[in-house]
Amino acid sequence: MARKIFIAATGQNCGKTTTSISLLHLARKKYQNVGFIKPLGPKPTTLRGIPMDKDAALMAQVFGLRKDLRAMSPVVVYPDTTRRAIDGEICPRRLEEQILRAYEELEKTCDFIIIEGSGHPGVGSVLKLSNARIARLLDAPVLMVTGGGVGNVVDSVYMNLALFEKERVDVRAILANKLIPDKRERILDYLRRAFAGEPFSVIGGFDFQPILANPTLRRVSRLLDLPLHGSRREMGRIIHNVQIAAASTQRVAELLRESTLLIVTSSRDELLVTLSNLYHMPDYRSKIVGLVIPGIIPISTITQQILERSNIPYLRNRTHTTAELYRIITEDVSKITPEDTEKLSLIRTLAEKRLDFDLLDSLFEPRDTVVI
Repeated sequence: MARKIFIAATGQNCGKTTTSISLLHLARKKYQNVGFIKPLGPKPTTLRGIPMDKDAALMAQVFGLRKDLRAMSPVVVYPDTTRRAIDGEICPRRLEEQILRAYEELEKTCDFIIIEGSGHPGVGSVLKLSNARIARLLDAPVLMVTGGGVGNVVDSVYMNLALFEKERVDVRAILANKLIPDKRERILDYLRRAFAGEPFSVIGGFDFQPILANPTLRRVSRLLDLPLHGSRREMGRIIHNVQIAAASTQRVAELLRESTLLIVTSSRDELLVTLSNLYHMPDYRSKIVGLVIPGIIPISTITQQILERSNIPYLRNRTHTTAELYRIITEDVSKITPEDTEKLSLIRTLAEKRLDFDLLDSLFEPRDTVVI
């Protein structure tokens, strides 16, 4: 029987996928065959013609798990799935059977299996497949990923524990993630005291990492549904700052910070030309990631030629205002993709530094089977 760990979270964007990547990386150093399954996939995509969840596709591509594709994402949720389930067109029992068959297929060849939940523990309840229900179905102990605070983490954990307790699921550890570095040990100390007497352990996860949280040029291009012009080799570059270039040309240059994406309206010829020239200077190359150019006014012919010759990456938008673009970009939550090699490399490095896999492995050692 394979060892298994169900990764749940108190909410979205706590770091489930980052945790899954980390544990897969570390488990492969100890176990010969490590598998991954996302039983309920709310983010549909296709990989090699197989419908599956985006997170499952990510794991398959990053870790070369292509032979397990059909078992890695047994239930994919589409926009009409909820309606069809309520109308009785989809049978929850059949979905359970699909999940069980997929898991059993993985267990035939795997020594260690990572099971990733979806969203918060209640996601999937309309299909009778909440995270808690699936964890019970697979008799899988739970690692619950949380944010990095104290009061809000304690409140969220207890609220979500109720659903796991209802399903009689064994929550064995809380992983406090996105911790503020200079408050890390203090926060963990408070959390351990707050949960004193509970049957689960409190473990420290990653410190907050802007590199992991911030988008790449590729992500912004997809988010705005705009083609990237200029150097496509920069698509994987990470954006740390977004700046509306509304000041004078000289002032904009003075205010540039590291790895900045600038929003410059199409009428600012002097500024567009200046930034195109600065892009070739070593002192500024690290500061300028690229441009987003909104505005219905066409870019002048000479400015367009300078933009193209400079090879500076830029996106041209004619449908949104500067303020709308700034809001869309800054409010977006960046997700890891297989092309984000810099982020993936950092996750592996941080996993080896921050996560005690032997401790986790011992905490999730098989115990008596839960009776369903």
